[in-house]
Amino acid sequence: MTLTDYIINDIAPLTEKSKMGEAQELFSQTTYSHIPVMREEVYLGCLAENDVHCHEADEHIDEQTHLYEGFFIRERSNWLNTLEAFGQNETNIMPVLDSQNRYLGYYELKDVMNYFNQTPFLSEEGTILVLEKGIFDYSFSEISQIVESNEGKILGAFISKFDQDMVQLSLKVGGDVGLNALLQSFRRYGYEVISEHQEDSYLIDLRERSDYLEKYLNI
Repeated sequence: MTLTDYIINDIAPLTEKSKMGEAQELFSQTTYSHIPVMREEVYLGCLAENDVHCHEADEHIDEQTHLYEGFFIRERSNWLNTLEAFGQNETNIMPVLDSQNRYLGYYELKDVMNYFNQTPFLSEEGTILVLEKGIFDYSFSEISQIVESNEGKILGAFISKFDQDMVQLSLKVGGDVGLNALLQSFRRYGYEVISEHQEDSYLIDLRERSDYLEKYLNI
């Protein structure tokens, strides 16, 4: 199943000659944050629910063209770009246009998230690691080499946080990997392991040392 299989047309777009009252009624019947607006076959943009309820019901939509939000995604866009567009525009509906700018329908955010759930990053068994290193020091090729030298396979990886000095990377590792050996390998290459793992002998040793010190201090 491809992402375009999720394009739907359950709600017909409004026209620029529609009244705000029609938009208000449509929003009351759905959980959508936005509704597309068309001029014949041309997509003009989307109206946000919050904006619509600030206007009188008998106003025509084309009297308030400054409210149009012109976001959309192309038919051939991949799921990651589509998900990014949802986040950037704070919407739960995304109009889809073809290469000729024809309106094809829209994606719902929940459907795109469901598509994401079917990717190996979430669907395959594996271990999530969160690593941290200097922003100029990390290397995805190095990370791949470390994982594969420990008999693992990277199922997905992305930068989950960064600032001026440090970058935090989240990756999912599958395969017949010895987790403790993998964690120690990352530490030898200067990566700090942010995520906690029961199999981590380094953390086990730290806890044992801490318990011993606490008992010593209480004597």
